[in-house]
Amino acid sequence: MNKIMRVCSVVALAACLGVLGACSKKEQQQSGAAIPVNAVKVLKTDLPWNIEYPAQVAGSLEIQVRAQVGGILQARLFDEGAYIKKGTQLFQIDPKEYEVALQRAEGSLAQARSEENRTRRDYERMKKLRADNAVSQKDYDDSLSAYEAAQASVKVAQAGVNEAKINLEYTRVLAPISGITGKEAQSVGSLVSPTGNGLLTTMVQIDPLWVNFSMPSAQFYKLASGYLSGTIVLDAKGKHPLYVEAVTSDGRVYPEKGTIIFFDSTEDAKTSSLAIKAEFPNPKNQRMLMPGQFVRVRLVGATYKDAVLIPSSAVLSTPTGNLVYIVAEDGTTQAQPIEAQLQDDMYIVSSGLKGGETVISAGLIKIRPGMKVTPQMQDFEVPSYTQTVAPSTATAENVGKFDQAISKDVAPDTQDIRSRDLPKGDAVTDALLGHQN
Repeated sequence: MNKIMRVCSVVALAACLGVLGACSKKEQQQSGAAIPVNAVKVLKTDLPWNIEYPAQVAGSLEIQVRAQVGGILQARLFDEGAYIKKGTQLFQIDPKEYEVALQRAEGSLAQARSEENRTRRDYERMKKLRADNAVSQKDYDDSLSAYEAAQASVKVAQAGVNEAKINLEYTRVLAPISGITGKEAQSVGSLVSPTGNGLLTTMVQIDPLWVNFSMPSAQFYKLASGYLSGTIVLDAKGKHPLYVEAVTSDGRVYPEKGTIIFFDSTEDAKTSSLAIKAEFPNPKNQRMLMPGQFVRVRLVGATYKDAVLIPSSAVLSTPTGNLVYIVAEDGTTQAQPIEAQLQDDMYIVSSGLKGGETVISAGLIKIRPGMKVTPQMQDFEVPSYTQTVAPSTATAENVGKFDQAISKDVAPDTQDIRSRDLPKGDAVTDALLGHQN
C-alpha cells in the first residue's frame, strides 16, 4: 500500500512540474522574449544589367557551292574543312565540250562579221548609185535591210560567244566567299549537272560570326520602359552604348565585342520572347567560336540607376505575391509585400522598399508579423561582374596556335584525275595541276 502511494505521489509531482513548465514558457512568450534572426540591410546602388541568355553561333554566310554546268568532275583542288579565300578554285569540271562550243561560237561570230562587211560594202555602193538615180529605190532599200540584218546577226553571234565563255568559265568552280569548306558532296569522276546532282560542297563564312539568342518579352519591355523612364541608362563607352559578350562553355569571354544588328519586330507566341542577333568579328578566322556552337551571351552597357536590392533568401513567395519581413525600430517584424525581379541571386525591388531597411534573410517560414526578434546582421554586397569571367586572350592565342598545328599535321586530301591522261612530270600536267618547279 505504501508503494502504491509513493508511485502516485511521484506521478502527481511530475504532472505539476509539467504544468508549471508550460505556464513558464507561455509567460516567457507573452513577456516578449526576442528571437535571434539573420538580417541584412536593403541596398540602394547602381546595378549592371547582367542577365545571361543561351545562344547559338552561326556563320554570317552559309552557302551551297553548286555546279552551274554539267560534265565530269575532274578535280577537287582544296582540302575539306580548310579555310579558303574568295576566288580560290575549288573544283574543275571537264572543259573539253565547252572549249569546242566556244570555238564554234567564235566561228559563227567570224561568219557574221564577214557577212556584215559584205552587206556594208553593198549598201555603200547602192547609196552612191542611188544618189545618181542609177538604181531603183527598191534595190537601195534591199541593200540597207541586208546590212541591218547582218549587224543584228553579229550581235547574236557575239552573245553566243559570251555565253560560251561564261559556260567555259563555269567549269572552274570558284569559292564565292572566304570561309571554311565542308565535305565534298560529289566524288571526283562523277557526272554532275546543274539540274540534278549539282551540289558540290558547302562553305561557311566565319568573319564575322552571328550569335542568335532570345530575350523574354517581359525583360525587353522592362529594358525599354526603364530606358525611357530613366531608371535604366546605357553607359557603355564607344560607338555602340549597348554591346554583347559571348561566354564559352568553359566560362571564358570571347575577346571581341558583339554588336546587336537585329531585333525581331514580332513576339514569338510560343515562347513569349523576341529574337535578337549579334555580330561578332573574327579577324583571325579562329575557331574559338564555331557555327552551331552553344554559348551564353550577356548585354553590357545597361545599368539600373539607384536599384533597390535584397538577397533572394529574404523573399518569401506566397499565393498573393512576394513579401519580406522588415525589422521595425522596436524589434518587431512587419510583413511587407513587394514587386521585384530576380537577377542572379538577388531581387531588384521596384516597389515596397526604398533602401536602408533591415529585412530578415533566413528562416522566413517561421516568422510571423509582430514577433519580437534580435537581428544578427549579415554581409550583403553586390558582386563585381567585371571579374567573374577571366579574360580569354590566352585562350584565343592557344586556339590560333592549335589551328596552325592542325593545318600542318593534316595531310592534303585533294583529288585530281586529269593527270591520268598525261605522263608524270610533263610540263602540261604541271601547268594544269598548278605545280611549280
